[in-house]
Amino acid sequence: MVALSENNNSAVDGKPTLRSRFSRFLERHLPEGLYPRSLIIVVTPMVLLQSMMAFIFMERHWETVTKRLSRATTQDISMLIDIYQTYPQDKDFEQLVRMANERLNLSLSIVKGEELPAPKPKPFFALLDDTLSREITKRIGRPFWIDSVARSKYVDIRIKVDEVIFRVITRRSRTYASNSEIFIIWMIGTSLVLLWVAIIFLRNQIRPIQQLADAAQSFGLGRDDPEFRPRGAIEVQRASVAFLQMRQRIERHVEQRTAMLAGVSHDLRTMLTRFKLQLALLGDGPDVIELRHDVDEMQRMLEDYMAFVRGDGDETSVETDIRALLEDICTRARSSDCEIDLNPVEIDVPIKPNAFKRCISNLVTNACRFGTRIAVSSRADGKYLNITVEDDGPGVPEDLRDDVFRPFFRIDDARNQDETGTGLGLAIARDIARSHGGDIRLSDSPLGGLRAQVRIPL
Repeated sequence: MVALSENNNSAVDGKPTLRSRFSRFLERHLPEGLYPRSLIIVVTPMVLLQSMMAFIFMERHWETVTKRLSRATTQDISMLIDIYQTYPQDKDFEQLVRMANERLNLSLSIVKGEELPAPKPKPFFALLDDTLSREITKRIGRPFWIDSVARSKYVDIRIKVDEVIFRVITRRSRTYASNSEIFIIWMIGTSLVLLWVAIIFLRNQIRPIQQLADAAQSFGLGRDDPEFRPRGAIEVQRASVAFLQMRQRIERHVEQRTAMLAGVSHDLRTMLTRFKLQLALLGDGPDVIELRHDVDEMQRMLEDYMAFVRGDGDETSVETDIRALLEDICTRARSSDCEIDLNPVEIDVPIKPNAFKRCISNLVTNACRFGTRIAVSSRADGKYLNITVEDDGPGVPEDLRDDVFRPFFRIDDARNQDETGTGLGLAIARDIARSHGGDIRLSDSPLGGLRAQVRIPL
């Protein structure tokens, strides 16, 4: 209980814990896709393991072998110096040089009257120089000079002994573990092979998940994906089967609702037709004219209600010329004494043409009802199509721009949602835009009125 209360207090205080900070750090810096994240999960342990192996090899094996080789070479040189000091009767040093060359495999030369060269800067990788210098200092204890760079396969060692300079040239392999690069090459090679196998395996395992996500997104956009089949691991197949069953239930529900609404619409339209016939027989009196207007209004309201409830129905997405669609909408709007400035882009987009045409028509009709200057434009922005409808009317207050999309919502002092007064124009338009995977946003127009922007993916 104490631990729970402490955790609750920390949550109330709002102080982020180390775990939460680390989680936020990972969320900010990790890629968003499942495939790259899976690669990181596979690659990171492999890189860490190989790095630890390389470090242990460098720290223990490589340095230990180099140290032993340098020690052996230093001991041979120390022995030659001891012989030189103990048996000075070899005036020309011929026997000492012969022993070094034949017995110790060292190229020895003894020079009189010279000094050691000036010290050279250490090479970038100075493991050999450091190890050999420590051994010479420890076992010989005399001034020395080392060059391991000038000749790549040899090491030049010079030691000042009394009046002479001992110059020893030996192979680099005698003082340095030169076969270590083979281990590194094998380590990197096997890592690349394992990584290649892991990438192929991950790609095959993640592809069904990506196909499931694409199928769900296509279904949300109202597009069919008949080639989708359950594949992959058993868990992914179960999710795919559940998605297919859900899609079938939704499609069956839509079909049943559409059939029911079609029947209701047919019955109501039959009754309205009877009303019109009876009114036609009553003559042209003032009361009859008002009744005719009411029947016509009921007809338009019924069509709006049915369009709102039915949505886009069974219409399928096809490649549609947006320029031609907008020109047709604006031509019909201009026939009702509405001046429109059209600036379309030439592009084909997979949409449900009748439903999308109704969406844009509702926005244009709404703009023509409350404005005198109308501007309609379209443009392709990366992966999205943007269609903008602007007017110079009274606009919509900013705090009501979300409310106007609610069915039957009205603004008494500014504008209604559609021409018939049912309050469904913008609601239908947004519903159609969202069925295409997009949305509608309202903002202030440079013309002084309202700007409605429809944004759908390409």
